[in-house]
Amino acid sequence: MTCKNIAILGSTGSIGTQTLDVVREHPELFHVSVLAANSNDELLEKQLEEFQPELAVLSDEAAYQRLKSRYQGRTELAGGRQAFIDAAAYDNVQTVVTSMMGFAGLEPTMKALEAKKDIALANKETLVVAGELVTRKVREQGVRLLPVDSEHCAFFQCLQGEQSSKIEKLLLTCSGGPFRGKKREQIGKATVEQVLAHPTWNMGRKITVDSASLVNKGLEVIEAKWLYDVDYDQIQVVVHPQSIIHSMIQFVDGAVMAQLGSTDMRLPIQYALTYPERQSASWPRLDFWQMKDLTFAEPDMETFKGLKFAYEAGKIGGTMPCIFNAANEVAVAAFLAGDIYFLDIYDIIEETMLKRETILEPELEELFEEDKWARDFARSLLKKQ
Repeated sequence: MTCKNIAILGSTGSIGTQTLDVVREHPELFHVSVLAANSNDELLEKQLEEFQPELAVLSDEAAYQRLKSRYQGRTELAGGRQAFIDAAAYDNVQTVVTSMMGFAGLEPTMKALEAKKDIALANKETLVVAGELVTRKVREQGVRLLPVDSEHCAFFQCLQGEQSSKIEKLLLTCSGGPFRGKKREQIGKATVEQVLAHPTWNMGRKITVDSASLVNKGLEVIEAKWLYDVDYDQIQVVVHPQSIIHSMIQFVDGAVMAQLGSTDMRLPIQYALTYPERQSASWPRLDFWQMKDLTFAEPDMETFKGLKFAYEAGKIGGTMPCIFNAANEVAVAAFLAGDIYFLDIYDIIEETMLKRETILEPELEELFEEDKWARDFARSLLKKQ
């Protein structure tokens, strides 16, 4: 491989910092041209000192002013939401790692696609809310959309040398989160600390809550539909608490291909950045002599309604996945702030979805309007909790 120039959008978050671990592992393969974050100016400053990018952006204006007032290095600084979006199209970058959270990732991703950048996609909400628009733009621009989510990277690896038209079923694995096997009455008053105690993965706060509610798995179901061009009936969620098998594909002849690995996001990040090649890495390996069992089960979608709502939103299509996602983002923020109980997340999602008519073939501007409506409506429900 020749040295690749990359931009990391969301560089101070969980995926962003692990992407920089990959760069440290292979400094001869990657040059960080752009680092962009929301408001963590102190960590971003440390990253600037180490990686010396050409451009650094903070979307939060106050954080940008703090960094600007003390930074003495050579990196060009910019601040504000528009600067963050524009950073996705930086001239000499070949691949943009989209690792910011939530709906906020859609506009920068579209900007990067317009500029004909390859995308290493860690922002699943981009495909959830605008899957048809994004995949169409990928085809039009002739660029690559490479999945970073461990499950979707697993599907991607299982398809190497195979025909996607021969997929019978995507078997999307799910750890079950911290409340696997519990019923509604057991988790109704769950604390933030209990929800964030994920048994196998170390992730950011928002995605950890989504994992506990199975909303995250629902988002991945919708993402898988667009990445692999399958029907929702071809996507089966399988609870696999050991998180060793990251996902599997069942082909039309009944054969099943699986990708196994440790619970380390640096592996799928590196694969997305080096594809179609594989590179050595120092990440932990699986020890098959130490593994005692691999178990599988059906998800409980009556207790963990987030997955059920996601399937419903996906099958309705149009703007409904956008409504589903926006309501969830508002509800999770409220839960983390201590304003609602864990199970209230489901009520807010359901009421918001029921309240809105679907636009079946939305334009990008309509998705922004629907996202705003859903957030406003979901926030109005918080007052009733």
